[in-house]
Amino acid sequence: MDFPGRHAGYAEYATSPAAHLARKPETLDHVEAAAVPMAALTAYQFLVEHLRLGPGGTVLVNGAAGGVGHFAVQLARTRGAGRVIGIASGRHEAFVKDLGADRFVDYTQTAAEDVLHEEVDVLVDTVGGPDAHRFLPVLRRGGRITPVFLGEYDPERATELGITVGGWQVHSSGEQLTVLAGLFDAGRLRVAIDSVFPLSEAAQAHTRAEQGHIQGKIVLQVVA
Repeated sequence: MDFPGRHAGYAEYATSPAAHLARKPETLDHVEAAAVPMAALTAYQFLVEHLRLGPGGTVLVNGAAGGVGHFAVQLARTRGAGRVIGIASGRHEAFVKDLGADRFVDYTQTAAEDVLHEEVDVLVDTVGGPDAHRFLPVLRRGGRITPVFLGEYDPERATELGITVGGWQVHSSGEQLTVLAGLFDAGRLRVAIDSVFPLSEAAQAHTRAEQGHIQGKIVLQVVA
């Protein structure tokens, strides 16, 4: 399928530089492993490579049940975050807490900015959007925002509050996939599958994605 301004698609076969690949984690089947690279690399690179997240501090994940979000919750925990807070709809509360979140905010019932006040050091925002600036009051001075999708964070107000906003894109890395594979095999990470569609039903997979409230990743299966 084509997207405006760029070419993209799904195929039974693809080529890749060897340095971009890694062996599948032994503890994951092929469907589970297919759900890992893009989402887990995004969470890993933002938290580890760019933010260099270390022990202590509070990490807030907006969209904590989704593809990138559910990995971000777990990776924040493996990096020794003092507190991990997840935002998602109420149906995902048990799931997000089981991933390691210390606190859960159901955005359908409560606005995060109404219950969190200058107590967050790092915000992983997997939602973005025109109202993303509403999160500024939840961050401490010197806090950092790492947006996965474009958001309006009111740069002037963010600067006044000493808050920095990252602007990164995920990149392929066989070395980092190998690190992630080790975390899966050690039982320190797990992957959630929202749904699986055959390659011939890629359009239905997009329909599912557009419905929202994703828990984990949607996977296209080439071979049944």
